[in-house]
Amino acid sequence: GQFVESGGGLVQPGGSLRLSCVASGIAFSSYVMSWYRQAPGKERELVAAIRGVDNGTRYADSVKDRFTISRDNSENTLYLQMNNLKPEDTAVYYCIAGRRGLTYFTPYDWWGQGTQVTVSS
Repeated sequence: GQFVESGGGLVQPGGSLRLSCVASGIAFSSYVMSWYRQAPGKERELVAAIRGVDNGTRYADSVKDRFTISRDNSENTLYLQMNNLKPEDTAVYYCIAGRRGLTYFTPYDWWGQGTQVTVSS
């Protein structure tokens, strides 16, 4: 699969951004899709994931009630609405398909370029 992320940028604390990811080369609706992020000097971490069959979701504790993951299976597109952004949200954000459901989500090694999100005043 291939994934092209967009929508990142520089935003002040408390601001909002909406990330998009267009997928190709996979049966998009069949996959659990996710957003990961990687900050400088840190390991890549799961931010949120969403099932294709029923839109069930899972979020990292650090983003609950601030971020919303969604998908449009007709457009092979994944979204991440990010509100009340904090400096600690600064990272490169990646979308990726995975297996083993939401609880044990394991990403495939199909990483794209990601999109940079910088939260700073």
